[in-house]
Formats: sequence, C-alpha cells, structure tokens
Amino acid sequence: MPLSSLLSVNLEWNKLPNLPDKEGFAGSFCGVINNVLFVAGGANFPDKRPWEGGTKVWYDTIYSLRKGESTWRKEGKMPHLNGYGISLTTKEGIVFIGGGDSKSNFKEVWLLNYSHGKLTFKQWPDLPLPLAQATGALDNRVIYVYGGATSPDSKQASNKLFTLNLDNLSAGWQSLESCPGYGRIFPTSSICSGSFYIFGGARLYSDSTGSLKREWLADAWCYKPNQGWIKLANLPYPSVAAPSPSYCINNQILILGGDDGSQVNTTPTMHKGFRREILIYNTANNTWSTHGSIPFSLVTTSSTLWGDDIVIAGGEQRPGVRSPEIWLGKTH
Repeated sequence: MPLSSLLSVNLEWNKLPNLPDKEGFAGSFCGVINNVLFVAGGANFPDKRPWEGGTKVWYDTIYSLRKGESTWRKEGKMPHLNGYGISLTTKEGIVFIGGGDSKSNFKEVWLLNYSHGKLTFKQWPDLPLPLAQATGALDNRVIYVYGGATSPDSKQASNKLFTLNLDNLSAGWQSLESCPGYGRIFPTSSICSGSFYIFGGARLYSDSTGSLKREWLADAWCYKPNQGWIKLANLPYPSVAAPSPSYCINNQILILGGDDGSQVNTTPTMHKGFRREILIYNTANNTWSTHGSIPFSLVTTSSTLWGDDIVIAGGEQRPGVRSPEIWLGKTH
C-alpha cells in the first residue's frame, strides 16, 4: 500500500488522544471510514497481570475519533468479542478478518460501515479455515491473508496464503501456493509494487517433552502473482508482532519495532520493552538498513493509514501490559 511519493522515510510521531480504557488493548482492529478513525475489540488483563494469576479478557467495543477532536466516542459493538484478527480499510468500509477469543478462533469476515452516525455490519465470505494472529494486506482490490493459528491451542501455525477479490466476492477466498518457509504467527506483511511481502513472526513447535514452544523468525518472503514465492534477505534480527500491515514508501518497506525474542526468559517485571528501531527493506536491491526509531514500544497491534499518515492503535508495551496510546506518524 504505497503512500504518496516522498523524498525520504522520515516520520514525525505524535500522540493522539488515548483510548478511554486505563489498560488499553492488544490485538485490536482499526481502520478509517469517511475520514473517521475506528479502533475495535482486542484483549487485556484488567485486574491482575498474567504472572499474578490474571485472566485475559476479550472485548467487542468500537471506538471512533474525528480529526481535531480530543475525545474518543463509543460507537457500538462488534458482532462478538474478538481480538488478534486482521483489519483492512477498503472503499466499502473496514474489513475484519478472523481473530478469536478465549475459546476459539474465527473464520468469519465482516465489513464495518458507518453512515449518519450508525454502524452496520455485513458478513462477507468466510475464510477457508479459522485464523487468529495472522497477517494481511490489501493490493488495490485484492486482500492477501497469510499465516496464523487455527485455534487458541494450536501446536503448529499455518503457512497458507489466501486471497479475496473484492470485485468478485461471490467467488470467495482462493488458496494460493503455500509459503516454503515455516508456518508462523504474528508476521508483518506489506504490499509493494503489486507483490505481497511477509517478514518475521514466530513458528510453533513441540520440544522433546511435548511442550509447546515458539521460535522467533528473521526470514522474509515475497509472493509475486504468477511467479510464486521468492526468498528474500533475512532481517538483521528476528521481528515478531511488529505493527501490521507495514507500509511501502518509494519501494522501501518500513518495519516499526517488533519483538526480537532476546528477553523471552526475562522476568516480566524486568522486561525493558520491545525494539524501537525502524528497519527498512529496499525492494529494489534486497537489502536492509535502519532509519531512526519510534517513540513507543508496541507489538501485537494493528496499523492503518489516515490520509497519508500511519496510525498505530495501542498494543502490548511489555509482556502482559497493554497500552491505551494511539500514535500517528506524519509522512510529510
């Protein structure tokens, strides 16, 4: 999803008003309709942290913010409690894809629209299988969805790639060639020059005792229509759950922070937060570089464009700790 032509990838970050929840949410959906920003659903630990015996709670509340306003409005509710799905802004409205709750992951796809102060939901074709913690991006009128887990207790992540043509919804989702790399949860994806890119994420596997483990990944892949998958240069370090989708500026894809796995065995209260570097992948020469940093430490979060600016909608600032902060990166 290329932005306007820019001379550089410099971003000026500003905080928007916090969401009206003291904890904030990870795994929220977000998007823009008629220049109004929406954030919906997600999950948090409202009473105690997970290491204190806290229980994760899922939400269905939909909030909206108009440009120049200082207060979020509660607009209504999603069809059900939901978090860790994919949200993409289309000309029809915001598409909510998959996600899940404490009991199951979903294959449902919903279109949210907003007109004259009223929310409406329309059900679109279901995914071929339930998916949460997947990634997705929009290329003009085609949605790509990759990876994810089919249930909350999945022992293996998906490496399948699906597309939905918004001009031919009746055909439903199409299965394309699976990625040759590991299946993964929480990868970051992008569209650039008509190709679909995926970066990092975590694979799921069982160790010799049968315990479920995660491996933080640093590989990158590109799917080119009619050509298939191409292995790209690895990221400089693993990146899991960076804001997704990521955005392409002048053939350069920006990865904003992410979890590199280096603190996986750190006591939660001693965790220093996630990476803040901006990694840049140059699609023309298959190289990586760093370019500045972001002023926040947020993962398991969605991003959207508000005009030409990038919005990061809350997320997880440390393991088990959410944030109500909403950040806007001005691109000009």
